[in-house]
Amino acid sequence: MITLFKKSIFVLAICGATICSFAADVKPYVNADALPNALNFYPAPPETTSVQFMYDISQYMWGKSMRADSARAALAIAQSTHNLEDMVKMFSEPFGMEVSATKTPAIMNAIERGIATLRQVGRVPKKHYKRRRPFDRFNEPTLVPKDEETLRKNGSYPSGHTILAWSMAMILVEINPAAQDALLKYAYEWGQSRVIAGFHWQSDVDASKILVSAAFASLHNNEAFLADMKKARAEFKKLSAKKK
Repeated sequence: MITLFKKSIFVLAICGATICSFAADVKPYVNADALPNALNFYPAPPETTSVQFMYDISQYMWGKSMRADSARAALAIAQSTHNLEDMVKMFSEPFGMEVSATKTPAIMNAIERGIATLRQVGRVPKKHYKRRRPFDRFNEPTLVPKDEETLRKNGSYPSGHTILAWSMAMILVEINPAAQDALLKYAYEWGQSRVIAGFHWQSDVDASKILVSAAFASLHNNEAFLADMKKARAEFKKLSAKKK
């Protein structure tokens, strides 16, 4: 079996030299204004004179120390993608089934529309706070130099990559609850990879998981989402039965 690490390295090669992104033509279940507004319920990023920011700095130092572990550093580099197809390939192993547009169309549809919806929850706070990223603040290199110029102009709080990974995990856990521990662990590692790479503070990553969880709960009021998830679970059940 291909390990998560080896799969991630393979996917990195596919992604290429530019920052990948999700398809722009996928229709979200609801618009951003129907989702919880982070500015109304979640704190601002820590002030630079606060104890909380001292923790952010200590985690940044921890992240740099983790780069000495070549396997963990390589995983952080691979997880720097936020291309949908790449992410689905990487999450397929903890999910327990290969997910693709051809083999699992119902699951892919729920993922595409679900993430197109959930990723919106980070846009308002990113634009509002315009937090400076750690690598930029300390003027130090990251694990993914090709991304630095673009991300230097993009707010750090919350972490967009963590939002994508946590959204993926939330959706897949609901389709296959038996894989919840493996999926959540992988999504957690994805978030920590952003700290290790040097692109995010720990508080950016932590905020992302809360924002996605809030938005995901809100999404359960949408009938189209519930119908698509029902189809995705039925597809998973049918394909799982064939494997036995």
